[in-house]
Amino acid sequence: MSETTLPFYVGFSKVPGIGPSRLRALLDYYGDVQTAWHADPGELRAMGLDRRSVENLYSVRQSLDLAAELDQIKKLDVTVLTWESPDYPAALKTIADPPATLYVRGQLVSADEWAVAVVGTRSATTYGKECTRFLVRGLVGHGVTVISGLAYGIDTHAHKSALEGGGRTIAVLGCGVDVFYPVENRKLAEAIIENGALVSEYPLGTKPDSGNFPRRNRIISGLSLGVLFVEGSHQSGARITTDYALEQGREVFAVPGSILSKSGSGPNYLIQNGAKLVTGVDDILEELNLTMVAQHTAARAVIPENALEATLLDQMSAEPVHIDDLGRSTGLPAAEVASTLTMMELKGMVRQVGGMNYVVARETSVDYAVEQP
Repeated sequence: MSETTLPFYVGFSKVPGIGPSRLRALLDYYGDVQTAWHADPGELRAMGLDRRSVENLYSVRQSLDLAAELDQIKKLDVTVLTWESPDYPAALKTIADPPATLYVRGQLVSADEWAVAVVGTRSATTYGKECTRFLVRGLVGHGVTVISGLAYGIDTHAHKSALEGGGRTIAVLGCGVDVFYPVENRKLAEAIIENGALVSEYPLGTKPDSGNFPRRNRIISGLSLGVLFVEGSHQSGARITTDYALEQGREVFAVPGSILSKSGSGPNYLIQNGAKLVTGVDDILEELNLTMVAQHTAARAVIPENALEATLLDQMSAEPVHIDDLGRSTGLPAAEVASTLTMMELKGMVRQVGGMNYVVARETSVDYAVEQP
């Protein structure tokens, strides 16, 4: 993505009334996001944008300091992905209205394409909590990323169970990624940043308005291969997520609930209407062909994604090699070698074994004794 377009995607994300559909229409008309941002209000009306959206765009354009907004994003170590970003999640891009701008606090990795959403009621019963823990532990144990919405109840237990099981988890928010909501989940959110990501289409500082949450549910399902409804009523917010999943062609799973409990009515309804009944994690793994995720992830960890990674890997083995030696042998600038190695380490491709010495990560049984410089 061109650095010149990022500020304008950020700008449009702050304009009320201009969502993915209207922004797509503007890009189709003007050809690029920068031209659309600077468009004349009269021309915007002429091309079909409604009066209120035009006024909102003009107001934000006059008051927003884009440079200051980008500085704040950088200060909080937030990544912004747009439709133009090569790292924009491929699965999310396939839905009907993917967010034009995705704010990420933490890190999305390639293995997150193997993800399952876990949703349910905010008023979880002991049964719901135990089912969540049992199934989520099984999912992350097989290398599957767990996605939920950081709400009370099932969402919270899904994230906690994923982290306790040593897995990755992604929380999709109905507010900005710098706003901790609910506030009681602040520590949980901070742990997710370290072992996954907080994700939102809403710009920094956005408060958790009730109207934001139904919309964010399409992202929860859009990032996932399937959605598991653990517990909740037939009319619960979690049902919105499963409805989006069905629209998006995702698989829907449900844990059978008591016929005497309102919290069991949602999953039971889904099962009656074709959702996969779940009694164990294998029901999910087999349906989504995820039984080999851990093996695929391990294999992918040593496959270079670009020429720089391939060049460095060609000079590395199970024997430690110093970063300066890699620079000399490849002829690459030191800064480029350092930044590429950092990304490769985050991906699990290489490991630093002390003293700025690196080895390929797949040789885990070797005992390295590195002399400190």
